[in-house]
Amino acid sequence: MFNIVKKEIEWGGRTLTLETGRIARQADGAVLATYGETVVLCTAVAQRTPKPGIDFFPLTVNYQEKTFAAGKIPGGFFKREGRPAEKEVLTSRLIDRPIRPLFHKNFRNETQVICTVISHDLENDPDIVAMVGASAALTLSGIPFLGPIGGARVGYKAGEYVLNPTTFDLEETELDLVMAGTQEGVLMVESEAQELSEEVMLGAVKFGHEQMQAVINLIIDMAEEAAKEPWNIPETPQEVIDLNEKVAKIGEADFRDAYKETVKQVRVEKLSAAKEAVLSQLSDDETAIAGGAMKSLEKDIVRKDILKTGQRIDGRDTKTVRPIDAQVSILPRSHGSALFTRGETQAMVVTTLGTGQDEQIIDALEGDYREHFLLHYNFPPYSVGEASFLRSPGRREIGHGKLAWRAIRPLLPSKEDFPYTIRIVSEITESNGSSSMATVCGTSLAMMDAAVPLKRPVAGIAMGLIKEGDDFAVLSDILGDEDHLGDMDFKVAGTDEGVTSLQMDIKITSITPEIMEIALAQAKDGRIHILGEMAKALTEGRDEVSAHAPRITTMSVPKDKIREVIGTGGKVIREICEETGCKIDIDDEGTIKISSIDLEATEKAMDWIKGIVAEPELGVIYNGKVVKCVDFGAFVNFLGAKDGLVHISQIKPDRVEKVSDEISEGDAVKVKVIGFDDRGKVKLSMKVVNQETGEDLEPDQDLSGSSGGGGGGRRRG
Repeated sequence: MFNIVKKEIEWGGRTLTLETGRIARQADGAVLATYGETVVLCTAVAQRTPKPGIDFFPLTVNYQEKTFAAGKIPGGFFKREGRPAEKEVLTSRLIDRPIRPLFHKNFRNETQVICTVISHDLENDPDIVAMVGASAALTLSGIPFLGPIGGARVGYKAGEYVLNPTTFDLEETELDLVMAGTQEGVLMVESEAQELSEEVMLGAVKFGHEQMQAVINLIIDMAEEAAKEPWNIPETPQEVIDLNEKVAKIGEADFRDAYKETVKQVRVEKLSAAKEAVLSQLSDDETAIAGGAMKSLEKDIVRKDILKTGQRIDGRDTKTVRPIDAQVSILPRSHGSALFTRGETQAMVVTTLGTGQDEQIIDALEGDYREHFLLHYNFPPYSVGEASFLRSPGRREIGHGKLAWRAIRPLLPSKEDFPYTIRIVSEITESNGSSSMATVCGTSLAMMDAAVPLKRPVAGIAMGLIKEGDDFAVLSDILGDEDHLGDMDFKVAGTDEGVTSLQMDIKITSITPEIMEIALAQAKDGRIHILGEMAKALTEGRDEVSAHAPRITTMSVPKDKIREVIGTGGKVIREICEETGCKIDIDDEGTIKISSIDLEATEKAMDWIKGIVAEPELGVIYNGKVVKCVDFGAFVNFLGAKDGLVHISQIKPDRVEKVSDEISEGDAVKVKVIGFDDRGKVKLSMKVVNQETGEDLEPDQDLSGSSGGGGGGRRRG
């Protein structure tokens, strides 16, 4: 019934297994990829006929995690998986980016790759497994995919590179780098690092590329047995070739003139006019397919001019960074804010400080955890002079925000040193290339403006590449057009001491280590320059948080006192919050964080909690409140939630016939601890304390015979 083909290798200390022929047999390609006990089902399907009238490749990649993979039931009312989580969106992008450049240029058929996590051992992240499985499924499918690719995760610990570190290993490594590539070179890199040098980062990429060759060979070995017949891809029609020549002849002069304009808005207007002039001289049939020809003309002009003259669209050479302006404290009520402008790219970044109650609870396959550092990136249409619907953040926005998050996180203070939840919002108000790196720079400034004690300022820069044959040029601080028409988008973020994040996407089949080395060195020079410009606005974090931000005070109580502070059903801690207006967080270790804008309210809450956890001291005088009267005396609440008994004989020096004749429930009284009974209950006295002044009337009273030790006369309010 099944024609199963299975291949496996030992890779990074675990067994990697690829299997096809048993599951999802109606897909064009289907592979069950297993690494350890993490299993991902990867499928590839393409429509047999291309979509009419499109000039792009309609590829969709979906990575999805099923909670049953980790033996969990989804939370929420519906108890089923819902919209993709951030991890799923980011992994979908991780797979899409390296495979997209490898499809045949004439292939326009709608294609979908689906990677479904069906088992997770909580040690091996499914992202690399899914990437390898997707590559294998495409290679077996017959779809014109010029792969296969391999993928790998690289860690760095004690000066050694680690292949595919487990989730536990990553907690101790200085690097988390995910990459993909072909036999010839690297296609994609995504990483977070602890200020590592360019040499270490380049070494990690080389190490990962070497280690993934075994996976590529495994897929090739499998394809030799199980691959389907390759699809026939038509050659470029002669009418398209003729149209390209015609468009070039008609429009080249106007296009060249437009690309001499250094101001983006003017350049866009001139390009639009040039395109209209070309279309006016074409037939209706030619107009319908002229978009690709005009794009080809633009690409040819821009790329060849840069390689020939070394001069770019906006007049810069290949290494110069655009003019920078950095401002802080631009918003009066925010906790921290910055406006970072680089050329025609601008990010308005705002920092908001919150408490532990503001932490985001992440429901992941590996289990729930809390995140106290949030970074949200928004890209409104006005930033590029367009009018369109405002939608919820898409894959691009989530990906750019995560890249900036990775760049900043290694420099964050510990939660113990800075116990705030930190939310960053980056609003891109202008865009012409590398808004994610503007977000990194703006975030660093906005956090310092909010008094977040970053170890060092962080900056980022985007590098580009123009490559024709053996001739190439690496471009610093690329424009949007250079990204669109070029061969590489290589983003590097870090401090003056090292790299904290690196992301690379290639639009050609691969790049060489030589090009990467040049790009990293050039990026370092650019990053240092940008840090210098940022320093003109702010060099280090402010001394105090904003007056509009909550002040967080930390205190600790013994673990056995946590229940008393919280109270039954949270009654006590809720009462403290309502009375003082503070927010109070308490963890299982007894660490309490009290936050409020009002310092007086914070002190009141602290005193309240200290009263709850404090132990009564023999001979000390306390302020109390009568909570219950009985025949033999009165119970007085005198220390937080603690009660003690004032025996009828201890109410007044004179004989008291009836307790209610002297005191009533709710009365404020002053009491002195005179002893403890056999059960530890507190014995109190009112008669030895002046109820007006609180003076101890018997300071020399000998209490040594009472359980708990001696002393006397001290006053606690």
